[in-house]
Amino acid sequence: MTATTIAFEAWRGFHGMAWRTEVDVRSFIQANYTPYTGDEGFLAGPAERTRAVWVKVTGLFPEERRRGILDVDTTTPSTITAYAPGYIDRDRELIVGLQTDAPLKRAIMPAGGLRMVENGLAAYGYQLNPAVKEIFTKYRKTHNDGVFDAYTPEILTARRSGLITGLPDAYGRGRIIGDYRRVALYGVDRLIEAKRAELRSLDDEPATDAIIRDREELSEQLRALDELKHMAASYGHDISRPAATAHQAIQWLYFAYLAAIKEQNGAAMSLGRTVGAHVIPPPGRDPLTEFPHWPLIMDRKGRSQSSPQGRRTSA
Repeated sequence: MTATTIAFEAWRGFHGMAWRTEVDVRSFIQANYTPYTGDEGFLAGPAERTRAVWVKVTGLFPEERRRGILDVDTTTPSTITAYAPGYIDRDRELIVGLQTDAPLKRAIMPAGGLRMVENGLAAYGYQLNPAVKEIFTKYRKTHNDGVFDAYTPEILTARRSGLITGLPDAYGRGRIIGDYRRVALYGVDRLIEAKRAELRSLDDEPATDAIIRDREELSEQLRALDELKHMAASYGHDISRPAATAHQAIQWLYFAYLAAIKEQNGAAMSLGRTVGAHVIPPPGRDPLTEFPHWPLIMDRKGRSQSSPQGRRTSA
């Protein structure tokens, strides 16, 4: 079965043409959404399986509260593929994936700023691995280092006096909202193809600062997409192709979000309301066998962990 055949089968019954030839999630949604004008009568509580998973998570909370953090890896800078697969209850989980390799285990993100990591660890009685400190002091420039290099003397003075707050040092404090839906709609291989085409389109452009920066960033995006595929594969999922069921759509989307929070330490990184268009079955497709989505959504709801720096992130 070719990649085109796989895509057409996954998209069977959906409307619109523009989104089929270009990576255009908005076009897909506009062609397929159905406004809901009813009440909350369709809502249901969590299944027994979901409650059992949640009981395992909440059972860890008292020890976490007592110690401040349950566990932290002080030797492994977090990346998309830094950790082996982690589970809460492997036999009961429908949607899988943790930020590290165990529930409520924190990760470190020294690329954002080493001092923040060290201070966060020290607050809970941990010490950063000396080798990691050496790497991010001598050999690897952090975000924090770059920001301070860019500050003018006036900004530094205003920062020290408290006249200006909310500056982007220590780590990137912006609200990071990614379009994770495109992984479910197109699969990673199609996104890689689009990024490679975008990179090729710059081949004949003059090597200006902007073009050089674009080429570097596109190359980083291609590497990240490849790592995303490998991370999902470690959980037993092939996200190279479009999602063909509601289960796959939510899992694919969640893997994309999970990759983001494994790499980035923004002030707020929201998943948001992104699953609706994927779980409304198109005409001719069985909603009970292909789109049993509500338990899948509940399977992800409410799980969280964070880095020792203190920011809570869905996981």
